[in-house]
Amino acid sequence: MSNTEHILIVDDDDDILTAGRLLLRRQFGRVTTCPNPEQLPDLLDKGDIDVILLDMNFGPGESSGEQGLYWLKRILEIDPEAVVVMITAHGNVNTAVNAMKYGATDFIAKPWQNEKVVATISAALKLRQSRFETVALRQTNEELIRDAVSLDNDIIGESSQLKSVLDIVRRAAPTDANVLILGENGTGKELIAHELHRQSARAHQVFLSIDMGAISESLFESELFGHRKGSFTDANEDRIGRILAANGGTLFLDEIGNLPLHLQAKLLSVLEQREVTAVGSNHAQPFDVRIVAATNLPANQLRNQERFRTDLLFRLNTVEISMPSLRERVDDVMPIADHYLARFSRKYGGKFRKFSPAAEAALINYSWPGNVRALRHAVERAVILAEGEQIGPHDLQLDYTGEMEHADTQVMPTIFNLDHLEKETISKALRKHGFNISRAAADLGLTRASLYRRMEKHDI
Repeated sequence: MSNTEHILIVDDDDDILTAGRLLLRRQFGRVTTCPNPEQLPDLLDKGDIDVILLDMNFGPGESSGEQGLYWLKRILEIDPEAVVVMITAHGNVNTAVNAMKYGATDFIAKPWQNEKVVATISAALKLRQSRFETVALRQTNEELIRDAVSLDNDIIGESSQLKSVLDIVRRAAPTDANVLILGENGTGKELIAHELHRQSARAHQVFLSIDMGAISESLFESELFGHRKGSFTDANEDRIGRILAANGGTLFLDEIGNLPLHLQAKLLSVLEQREVTAVGSNHAQPFDVRIVAATNLPANQLRNQERFRTDLLFRLNTVEISMPSLRERVDDVMPIADHYLARFSRKYGGKFRKFSPAAEAALINYSWPGNVRALRHAVERAVILAEGEQIGPHDLQLDYTGEMEHADTQVMPTIFNLDHLEKETISKALRKHGFNISRAAADLGLTRASLYRRMEKHDI
């Protein structure tokens, strides 16, 4: 023991209190004696008692054990995790055993044997430590769950496309139906998975995410199903798999489309049977997990039987959600950009900044091949690099290479309206030069003032 343990003896017999104090203080850290159980609430309020030895009877002639049971219940009302060992006479052993049904840990019969008392208290202290660790672990898990829910999980936007997605989430979340989320990289598939969990009956349980594309084939079963010690090289201890770790909660299988066909079969078998067998074990364990999966594979590739098992797809997409790309929800670009602008301004010194009109135009007109993730990185980079109060288009450092290469293939315009052509030409010049007004104006053969007037005219 650590010699920091605190033992409390509650008995109206001074001889018992003296004998207990002399015996236990040689073995444990601190021993407090109490002749009157009425003092128990005050002693427990201090919150540092590890084990309580409680007599079954107080007062002359008492032998029913009712007083001990009463104070046992009071103790557990004050501290449900308290460890209480009952003290009883040999004739009342049955009463002491009955007390264990009400929450007592063990009992000691009088007259006691010193070795028996020390062994009983030692076991009780281990139980107390175990309960303390369990409470701490539960509180830690609750904090992790709260952090996971609140960590950058804002779904921002008012576009009709996003509203349609959130309407499906609202209807599907309260059920336990498996959900498959489709969409390009950076569209927010994991945010939607978190939102499904947050609005579900499992919201206070764990949300566990696993990147299926990042798991090596050799470790697939160990990671998802767990393994037993010695089941393979380097299996030095038992390990719980991700599926059981998420028991009661939600398991998010990201990039499910990257899973090879033969591993898809193993995953399907587990999902159908609703039980998992760890590597090296013969015992299957049932699990209760809500599955949310996601992939960036286009729907036509996902439905190709040579790429993805049809039966697994049916198992996963009870509800299917397609995430729109950012270029399909242009109305959400500036709300998202403003959100990250405020966030990163606080993160990097608290200096308030805003986008210039030209920067806003650049953000809205950009095609965002990396979607929301790319927008976030662009804004963060701009906050770091901008020297003034305003963020200009050059601070965003947008990459127009792909757009210009695509534009070069369009040798003949299909619209001949001069105003339209002028607007398109100005927009292309601005994108080519990263919205640097001076360079774009020079390329167009205009002065900066003339270019600004034309930008205002065309609402660029």
